[in-house]
Amino acid sequence: MAAPFLGILMLQTRFPRLPGDIGHPHTFAFPVRRRVVAGASPQRVVREQAAGLLQPFVDAARQLVDEGAAALATSCGFLAMFQPQLQAALPVPVWTSSLLKLAELPPGSAGVVTVDAQALGTAHLRAVGADVATPVAGLPPGCRLQRTLVDDLPMLDEADAQAEVVQAALRLLQQAGPLQHIVLECTNMPPYAAAVHAATGATVHDITTVLTERWSALSLTE
Repeated sequence: MAAPFLGILMLQTRFPRLPGDIGHPHTFAFPVRRRVVAGASPQRVVREQAAGLLQPFVDAARQLVDEGAAALATSCGFLAMFQPQLQAALPVPVWTSSLLKLAELPPGSAGVVTVDAQALGTAHLRAVGADVATPVAGLPPGCRLQRTLVDDLPMLDEADAQAEVVQAALRLLQQAGPLQHIVLECTNMPPYAAAVHAATGATVHDITTVLTERWSALSLTE
């Protein structure tokens, strides 16, 4: 039998994916298999709250389970909103978002950096068991990285993107005060995690760290 793998439900995108991005082929040190969910554009998932997309995600997830997926993840932190429904519909662990990490951290110790603070609401936090009062800071509205990711543009300036993510993290600390932990909501932000840590001193969690932790724990019990 084939080795178990993590199935990743991918948005339908064309923007560049750097090493560390959930969609880059060399990001994970364990087996993964990706499946694009047709019609799941960043705009539709982030700004339209994935309206009408639950069943397509369930269908794609069931295909991956049938192929041998031992657990499932998604390529957008905003799909945290579907965490309860996807887990209820599927027979394997489902890890929709790095926001799941918030429920594991000491109360008041963490904040979130997101691609779009206006679109990330209490429904996303509540769906993953996080405190709805968790401080959140986003990329500047209309900045280049936000446009690349949400509007799905085919160009990415890595240095500029890193600077915008770091600035969002520093803005989070200005708003919330000192924090021990920063969770990067966006699955395209892990390439900038080291820079965020260097600038803030906080422990940085992202989709790659969360999935690696949970996959390792799952593998130990099998």
